[in-house]
Amino acid sequence: MSSKKGKRLLLHCFKWSLVAIVAFIIIFPLWWIFASSITPAGELFSKPIKYWPDHPTLENYRYLIEHADLLRKTRDTLIIIGFSIFIGMIVSVAAAFSFSRFKSKGLTLAVTFILASMLIPDVVTARPLYDFLREVHLYDTYTGLIILYVSSILPFSILILRNFLDNIPVSIEEAAMIDGCGFFQTLFYVTLPLLRPAIATICIVNFILCLNNFFTPLFYSSDISVLSTAITQLPLRDNMYAVPWDLVSAMGFIIILPIIIFVAVFQKQIMEGIMSGGVKG
Repeated sequence: MSSKKGKRLLLHCFKWSLVAIVAFIIIFPLWWIFASSITPAGELFSKPIKYWPDHPTLENYRYLIEHADLLRKTRDTLIIIGFSIFIGMIVSVAAAFSFSRFKSKGLTLAVTFILASMLIPDVVTARPLYDFLREVHLYDTYTGLIILYVSSILPFSILILRNFLDNIPVSIEEAAMIDGCGFFQTLFYVTLPLLRPAIATICIVNFILCLNNFFTPLFYSSDISVLSTAITQLPLRDNMYAVPWDLVSAMGFIIILPIIIFVAVFQKQIMEGIMSGGVKG
């Protein structure tokens, strides 16, 4: 009996030691970015290494607001991501409902192509999309970027929503129609309320994906700047050849802070939505 307790205790210690190691690997870089962002430039490379600055300051953040046009970048980011998530969710719900409730070879082929598009790297389609946006005068416009963002989040959204809908019995919708509801009444008052957990999860995940999107705004726009590309456009100080690591750290922390908050607040909803939409019962 004591041998079993010893093995159980050893396994328990090993499990929590592994959790602590993984947590340290994940958290320490975030801590280092934050500490560097509030460290004066002259103290960044002091020896021995200091894990907390002697003179913490918010000067780097003030400098970004005044000289890096941070407020405009934040506004452009919110406009593009907000419209992309809203439009993407409408299209995803409509497509997922069609693929789940209506069966035909054409729809099966269509959903196969949509999901297969997730395997195509962005760099492969970059040049033809760039030429197309130039031809239709959508390059470096909110509309063009929103279209690209929506197209990037649709496959994953449709996959999760369709699998979630497959787990909702069709008999619920049939019962609503028998009670006198039309097609759109059934959709809006019966099906959509049942989809709320999945919709909330998709919105959260898409927000993180869009905020992390670096290639699209960098390649398809020049004047419109979002937070993910702002780190490549930092203003230089005195030396044009020196990397302003304090400003890089401050901008990096600004970019990852919303993601940290969203994951911390909605981690339960994210996991529940993905599991319920990705596993058929």
